[in-house]
Amino acid sequence: MPTLVTGAAGFIGSAVALRLVEQGERVVGIDNFNAYYDPSLKRARVARIEGRAGFAFEEMDFSDRAHTAQLFARHGFRRVVHLGAQAGVRYAAENPAAY
Repeated sequence: MPTLVTGAAGFIGSAVALRLVEQGERVVGIDNFNAYYDPSLKRARVARIEGRAGFAFEEMDFSDRAHTAQLFARHGFRRVVHLGAQAGVRYAAENPAAY
């Protein structure tokens, strides 16, 4: 069973996903490529890992409960490294459902 890494296009998430793959782990990475940080940077990070044995990537937003449930049903993850997040503490207080 693979490991799920959320926020796999972020600075830390991409480093974790790459290290796990290098250690022989199977990894499914997800990210929604939102525009809070430059999406081209995020896509470049994922490109460094794509094509490596054991890595699969899916562009998605884990706040989409139905899509997330399907992802879990499909892969039966052994563990989750949850690094996906949306920045903005003030906005989180105003709109917690977005987080």
